[in-house]
Amino acid sequence: MRRPSLWPRSLAGQMALLVAIALFVAQAINFGLLLRERSQLRFEQIVTPTVTRLVDAADRINSGGTADTGHGHVRLVPANPIAADRIRRGSVEKAIAQSLSQAGLATDAVIASVRPIASDDWPPSRYGRRRAARLSHFRSILDVAVHMPGRGWLVLRAFWPNSDPFLIWRLIAQTLILYAVVLIPVLWIGRRISRPLKSLADAAHRFAPGDDHEPLAETGPPDVREVTAAFNALRLRVIAMLDEKDRMLGAIGHDLRTPLAALRVRIESVDDDTDRARMADIIDEMNRTLDDILSLARLGRPSEPPVDVDLSALVDAVVEDFRDLDHDVTFEDGQRLPIRLRPALMRRAVRNLIENAVKYGESATVRIEPEPSRVRIVISDNGPGIPSDRLTDVFDPFTRLETSRNRETGGIGLGLALARAIVNDAGGIIRLENRTGGGLDAIIELPR
Repeated sequence: MRRPSLWPRSLAGQMALLVAIALFVAQAINFGLLLRERSQLRFEQIVTPTVTRLVDAADRINSGGTADTGHGHVRLVPANPIAADRIRRGSVEKAIAQSLSQAGLATDAVIASVRPIASDDWPPSRYGRRRAARLSHFRSILDVAVHMPGRGWLVLRAFWPNSDPFLIWRLIAQTLILYAVVLIPVLWIGRRISRPLKSLADAAHRFAPGDDHEPLAETGPPDVREVTAAFNALRLRVIAMLDEKDRMLGAIGHDLRTPLAALRVRIESVDDDTDRARMADIIDEMNRTLDDILSLARLGRPSEPPVDVDLSALVDAVVEDFRDLDHDVTFEDGQRLPIRLRPALMRRAVRNLIENAVKYGESATVRIEPEPSRVRIVISDNGPGIPSDRLTDVFDPFTRLETSRNRETGGIGLGLALARAIVNDAGGIIRLENRTGGGLDAIIELPR
């Protein structure tokens, strides 16, 4: 069993999926660039003020002053106050070291680490209540320690900006809005394009030479209208060719039956009864062969319309015809089974199967097996059966298992081909099955 595919089958669905994938890739790239830009901006917001404060503090120290400006942000200590087990920010350390070097401040070590903020980092007594409340929104502190040779460690404390917790959700909401704005028109356009294509496919599936349908409306984009116009033109050409074929077959049938009828009259003058009977049989066989060939060629355009018939009565009538000719054919009568089909053609298909059963098995048993969604016509014989590898070959036109070409042993091989064509035209199937105890079952399955 095939696994269901995630790839949509409709044109509109495939277009929408491709656009959705393209939008997803574009938004993913946009997310990456935006996050990188935000990270770079936050990085610059930290490094630049930090370097400025460190340079100012170093200048004050070199001028004989103190590093602290009164708020305790920068101070000079003899030893590194940042514990060795703290997680360090290598990118921040490298950027601060490069900036200090460009500013002409000699350092031989820069250490930067981020830690969670503590309550004593913004005491109201030092910053004031209003500013302390404003600073309390920060969640992290950046500690920086710079070693100044011969002087000690210049230590700076700064607030580390929080990342925007709603940034991802805003980007997701933006993506969903973008999907809604873009995909809805894409789906509408895709359905507008695919609707005439689906109508074209349905018309191609429904096309039958005998049906008189109006030309398909040419709607949709120009390319689709051109395809529809080409289909309408092709349909007219096919119908014209089939009409010409029917006229040709009618002429051939008339031209052949006329000399056959003349021969049938002339053989009456033959004195020998045996020769006259043999000639009459040959002429009758030629007429039957001609009927089979013309029927098979015209089956695609039957003149008989489908009607509601009683299948049991139809099969019983065919069996009675064989009984009138003293053939051993029995019918297991069953319930009334109304079904819609072309009765004359179906009678011919059943007749061909019974003829084969009588010819090869000397007798035939016919029964009807109804089921909820279908009905089976089974013709059983007691003949030799058919090799299992040839059960489907015998349905091909002009195929015979007996290769002597003797007309007494099977005609020219059109009976089963004609039966299969009739059953297929009715929406059913036909098959042959060898029975275990001997003999053959010819089965016609028709939908109810």
